[in-house]
Amino acid sequence: MLKTCLPPLTLSLLLAGCAVTAQHPPAEPAPPAAFAGSAAWQRVAPEAAVPEAWWTLFHDPVLDALQARLRAGNQTLAASLAQLTSARAVLAAADTAIFPTLSLGAGSSRGAAPSNGKRNTSTTDSLTATAAWEIDLWGRLSEAVKVAGANVRASEADLAALTLSAQATLTQTYLSLRAAEAQQAVLERSVAADQRVLELTQARFASGVVAQTDVLQARTQLRTVQAQLGEARAQRAQLAHALATLVGQLPGQLDLPATGQLPELPLVPALVPSTLLAQRPDLTAARARQVAAYAQVGVADAAFFPSVTLSASDGYRGASWSQLVSAPNLVWSLGAAVTAPLFDGGQRRLASTQARAAAEAATATYRQAVLTAFQEVEDNLVLLAETGAEVALQRDALEAAQRNLELVLAQYRAGTVSYLNVSTAQTAALSAEASLLSSRNRQLAAATLLLKNLGGRVAPAAAGG
Repeated sequence: MLKTCLPPLTLSLLLAGCAVTAQHPPAEPAPPAAFAGSAAWQRVAPEAAVPEAWWTLFHDPVLDALQARLRAGNQTLAASLAQLTSARAVLAAADTAIFPTLSLGAGSSRGAAPSNGKRNTSTTDSLTATAAWEIDLWGRLSEAVKVAGANVRASEADLAALTLSAQATLTQTYLSLRAAEAQQAVLERSVAADQRVLELTQARFASGVVAQTDVLQARTQLRTVQAQLGEARAQRAQLAHALATLVGQLPGQLDLPATGQLPELPLVPALVPSTLLAQRPDLTAARARQVAAYAQVGVADAAFFPSVTLSASDGYRGASWSQLVSAPNLVWSLGAAVTAPLFDGGQRRLASTQARAAAEAATATYRQAVLTAFQEVEDNLVLLAETGAEVALQRDALEAAQRNLELVLAQYRAGTVSYLNVSTAQTAALSAEASLLSSRNRQLAAATLLLKNLGGRVAPAAAGG
């Protein structure tokens, strides 16, 4: 029997010299030495690092609590986690394919057949253990394991990227909600001030000091600001509903006490561009898919070579279960089989061509993702620098507008200016405060996006980097 098995085994070993060469993706693109907008980095100690919970840089306990609820309740993240579990199961299945299979079978049959003009009835019972093993001479199975492993890494990175995106969305939504609250507080103060001015104007009109047009203008100013206050309240409610949805709750179920304040701008440590490739989960996912695509080329190429399978069985076969397990009933077999593809209408060739095209596409996708990642960081640095300058200018504008309003109100009480001057000064002050809030919100949003586009967690920069 062993002599019978040797020819296919010998042929297989000879063909093993033609084993498929493993395909490897090109090297990662070289990053720049520094970011063009590096001047926008906040001044912090070089050994500083962003924690994994990067949103804690805003020092807002309510935001921290919402982020914890996001991980537990967001349904989009739950779906991505299920996809990751599926990918891990595929990897486990691919891993088991390189090991032998073992099966145990038992059977019983009864039949009749003619013999010398008579019908003889017989019973055959069997108990057999069978083992089979496909030898991975050409790397088809090992390359399939690489494909599955890379897909698992891609799914893990997808989940990390989706989580990071959800965290950034929640942070931006929360900051916008606090900005809406701050705007609401400004409008409430403005309504109270406009109400006092209206009452003063009505008293001056009753005394014959001013014309009725001043009263009408004061009432118009008050009603306009009251309408803006209603819009701010509606915006705040909508943002609260969005936060509830993000953390897996129905709108209206999330209780968020108003603070009327925006958090301070976080300090973001500088980052060396070369570390961006390792820190962004979307780049990790794209790189893993590139590796999987090149491993799939190896799987496709291995299909051109024969498959070699070793098999063995051992068991018993007899006429009675009671006497089955005995030496006379012992049966066994050893075998080796080589199955070589001869003709398939070009399917293997087309599959190889498709795999190579997919690998090239995965490479282009990864390189584009890298370019986009650096663009996003550069854009965020520019935006962070510009909004910082904008906030400083808006603060000066607000101080000037508030000082002007104080002077105009004093002049109006003294009767030296008309209400038109008061209305103009009030509108300018309100607009300046709203613009400052908008600029601060945009600045915080730029910092949030920068942290997200840096991969969420920023390691300390090397000295001199």
